[in-house]
Amino acid sequence: MSRRSLLAGTAAGAAALSGSVRAMAKTASIGENMLDHHDAIGLAQLVRTRQVSPTDLLELSIQRAEETNPQFNFMAHKLYDYARDAISEGLPEGPFTGVPWLLKDLHAHIEGQPSGQGSRSYDGFVAPYTSELVKRHQAAGLVIFGKTTTPEFGLTGTTESLSTGITRNPWNRERIAGGSSGGAAAAVAAGVLPAAHATDGGGSIRIPASCCGLFGLKPSRGRVPMGPNRTEGWGGMSANHVVTRSVRDSAALLDATAGTEPGSRYSAPSPEDSFLSYTTRAPRPLRVALVLTPPAGSPVDPECIGAARDAAVLLESLGHHVEEAQPTIDMAEVGQANFAAISTSLVASIDERAAATGIAPSTDVLEHITMMFYNLGKQMDGVSVSRAHNVFQQVAYDMARFMDDYDIILSPTVATPPPMVGTLDLQQQDFQAWGQRVAAFTPFTGTYNITGQPSASLPLGMSSDGLPIGVMISARYGAEALLFQLAAQVELAQPWWEAMAAAPGRA
Repeated sequence: MSRRSLLAGTAAGAAALSGSVRAMAKTASIGENMLDHHDAIGLAQLVRTRQVSPTDLLELSIQRAEETNPQFNFMAHKLYDYARDAISEGLPEGPFTGVPWLLKDLHAHIEGQPSGQGSRSYDGFVAPYTSELVKRHQAAGLVIFGKTTTPEFGLTGTTESLSTGITRNPWNRERIAGGSSGGAAAAVAAGVLPAAHATDGGGSIRIPASCCGLFGLKPSRGRVPMGPNRTEGWGGMSANHVVTRSVRDSAALLDATAGTEPGSRYSAPSPEDSFLSYTTRAPRPLRVALVLTPPAGSPVDPECIGAARDAAVLLESLGHHVEEAQPTIDMAEVGQANFAAISTSLVASIDERAAATGIAPSTDVLEHITMMFYNLGKQMDGVSVSRAHNVFQQVAYDMARFMDDYDIILSPTVATPPPMVGTLDLQQQDFQAWGQRVAAFTPFTGTYNITGQPSASLPLGMSSDGLPIGVMISARYGAEALLFQLAAQVELAQPWWEAMAAAPGRA
């Protein structure tokens, strides 16, 4: 199946497919392999043209989840009857009506349904309201049938927890699926559905996208809602969006969910047209900074560097100018600021839950690394938090000045292929050693959470032992449209669906 066909979406919206895609839809099997032959836009078109019903799609995804979840463990909560009831009650008309959907089990609430945050401290918790983003998912016609796994409070680059167990990579069960949206990425890589909700506070969309061979875009700060009880997370570093197989799905899903919410402190500037429309427009020749050394100067696996260099050659062949460059960032100062913002945010959340349950924070309900975050965060004063935000603002300013000379920053997504399970989980006993390992694996992603810039991982590389390697492109604040233009151009020039859509471990 050609990625040219899958890129045929137009500004008319998710309903618009080219003649080649319509032909593909007619010839593709309307059966169990339907999920392998269509992205979310394609599935919505099948529903719209009555070639398949929402119930058919839901039951196929449920069947696939039941077949593959025992191998990879990506389901935190099964909401099958909730989904069936939603269909029975009538779905709204939207760009994704009838398409099966999974929410990440972290601050994505459905009133009356469980919400675990990857933590034993949330055992038995039932959400008292529906999150604004979830309302937008539902208004788009998505059919929510479950919630995916996350490490406790999204704190690490792997999805392993005492609450839900180890989520494994569909490419190799001994390797991590990434984190903290590893459950979402594993579900998509396993063929359960073509796209799933994900979040990113330090790389948590892009890291699992790299590990599992998917496209994963972190949007600009303020682009996608996070409320209603909060409109930012981790001091503005966290963002909501998705992991997908196709670029156009990511764009269309951003169209369906972007926009301010009541109480928003800031809002990313809107593009002139829909994000989806930009996936059909080749970008002008771009100035690209190739960054191969992380800001902290830590080592990078030669295969990850090779994937980024290959991507640079590809971009040059497409008419873009690429040169090696390096922004200057004081990572020691940034590390201290990150810790102050995250640990104090965590203290507030844990104390709120403890007050609600009457159960004091301890390793009876929290994992070892989480408890150390909590204890150290308790020692932080308000001045430290204020200084952290000052550091974040300075880094954002410095990066904006660096990008006066460049449209795009190209780099590896992570510094190594997916590590073995059990190396980055929150049960590690040495807090400092754990932090060093996580930072060494993910030295590129967090900068863009601090600055609020949009950033995306593209599945362009493969390690010598058959594991996906992502390459990251990042743009100025508010410039998701440019990322979609470039990503779609790359997807057309070097199609990845055939290589990445079906992880070998699924068989």
